[in-house]
Amino acid sequence: MERNAMKEHLKKMLGADQVLTEDLDLLYYSYDSSFLTKLQMSAPDTVVLPRSTEEVQKIMQFAYENRIPLTPRGAGTGETGGSAPMSGGIVMDLSSWDDIVEVDAANMQVTVRPGVIHSELNDHLAGFNLFFPPDPGSSKMCTIGGMVANNASGLRAVKYGCTEQYILGLEVVLPDGRVITTGGMKSKAIKNVSGLNITKLFVGSEGILGVITQVRLRLFPKPKGRGIVMAVFSELDDAPRAVLEVYRAGILPSGIEILDSSAIKAVNEFKPHINLPDAEAILLFEVDGNPPSVEWEGTTIVEIVSKFAQTVEWATEPDRMAALWEGRSVTAAAATRVRADGSRIFAGEDISVPLSGVADALRKIRALGKKHGIQVVNYGHIGDGNVHTAPIIDPENPEEVERALKLVDDIHLLAIELNGSTTGEHGVGAVRREYARLEHGDAVDMMQAVKNALDPHKIMNPGKVF
Repeated sequence: MERNAMKEHLKKMLGADQVLTEDLDLLYYSYDSSFLTKLQMSAPDTVVLPRSTEEVQKIMQFAYENRIPLTPRGAGTGETGGSAPMSGGIVMDLSSWDDIVEVDAANMQVTVRPGVIHSELNDHLAGFNLFFPPDPGSSKMCTIGGMVANNASGLRAVKYGCTEQYILGLEVVLPDGRVITTGGMKSKAIKNVSGLNITKLFVGSEGILGVITQVRLRLFPKPKGRGIVMAVFSELDDAPRAVLEVYRAGILPSGIEILDSSAIKAVNEFKPHINLPDAEAILLFEVDGNPPSVEWEGTTIVEIVSKFAQTVEWATEPDRMAALWEGRSVTAAAATRVRADGSRIFAGEDISVPLSGVADALRKIRALGKKHGIQVVNYGHIGDGNVHTAPIIDPENPEEVERALKLVDDIHLLAIELNGSTTGEHGVGAVRREYARLEHGDAVDMMQAVKNALDPHKIMNPGKVF
């Protein structure tokens, strides 16, 4: 269909206030947080802002009948090009559709529309003494729909897992406009093993199978107590050893974070008042639950970790916990400031490796940085082997960009070599699709078969995942 005719049809369908066509507006939707979309910006032909399932259904039917590419989008905080329209067409912005439909406190669940912001949902749920446990770093910006589409996790995935563990059911509009409800049409049950688990098919599907229009989430009681242990290590290998011993003692912290020497240096240069100890690694263990159990777990972690660390501190006072946690909370921002003429790029930034391989991964990433002449800051969620790498470059220097892309390729290949994954929480998008067969083998054919069955015209978010 001719572009102007498409725009006019959509305006008649939705109203002019729900269709964006100006060049400046379209430019905004041509990128996300990934370095890839800074290098290869691709604007949509138009942007639609639906406000109901019926409107999403009409848009999908129109796109399907006319073979128009359609890319769902939340807040655009993704780091893999997942919400960027690589083939133009229509971007469906769901970020303003932010209704909290129902808090069912008695059944410990909530039903929301896809545009609800993660932190705002938990602020609302606090009034019911409940919370939605996944804790992505972009909590104040990311949407629940985006979290479902990418199976987001974050700092507390060690204890609470990823988004998929909390999805009880979804309303999804399929590419041809059909609407389905997974998890049971009228179900309010927390347990359900009836039929094929279609819900899990859409969680983490990155917008290639349909558009999520409603989410039913399981909730947990809000913990009454919290504490933090900070341990400083003179030897990098002692950090994962300490984590393993904590697990062997039967303790599952809510989060375990690592900063290696590059991250420690970056934080101290960025915020000198934090004054982190000069070390090969720092671990932060967070525990939560009822106050007596928090105290026991914290003091036991101190006893265990003291065998490996040069210094250990335990805190339950809010001010001291905030001070201990501040170094980790500013690490991503600190990485961008280690070079006056450089900036942090989001590329190769969230590989996942076995816990036993974390130290080896950090060492090899350092070596790869030196090989390619690129400074890298390393930190991450050591409790589940999710290593974050932050390459720092001058993005205006073509030769440096080329070296950075080679570094990123090597980091992805390293993850597979170490029996890990190219992505632990940010997804595949357009950035990691080339590694799909190397990582999954013939299972990619099955993924493609599912995609073809649901989206035979291949309109949904083309160029992503595989």
